[in-house]
Amino acid sequence: MIQIKRVYEAASPADGRRFLVDRLWPRGMKKEALKMEAWLKDAAPSDELRHWYSHDPAKWTEFRRRYFAELKARAEAVKPLLEAARQGDVTLLYSARVTELNNAVALRDYLAARLRK
Repeated sequence: MIQIKRVYEAASPADGRRFLVDRLWPRGMKKEALKMEAWLKDAAPSDELRHWYSHDPAKWTEFRRRYFAELKARAEAVKPLLEAARQGDVTLLYSARVTELNNAVALRDYLAARLRK
């Protein structure tokens, strides 16, 4: 199972392996506090895409399309996530205030589709 969680929420044993999937380090967070396995910033959207999207709900569909194209071009960036998900539970950590339309949500969908193939 692939879950998503804001970095500011407490870690839980149910999280499984935890990966930070933001390009920028979350404000106010110390590395030890995240209790994560790795920071996979290359699995995050490019700076250009992130700035273009700016969490505008009207751009969500196009953001996903562009982000998935970036992920496909950077297959090595998502490889650790796919391998971890095949072995057990994974939690994607993100820092955005927007909880329903953010890169972690899109990445979870992308990974789920790859795991079904």
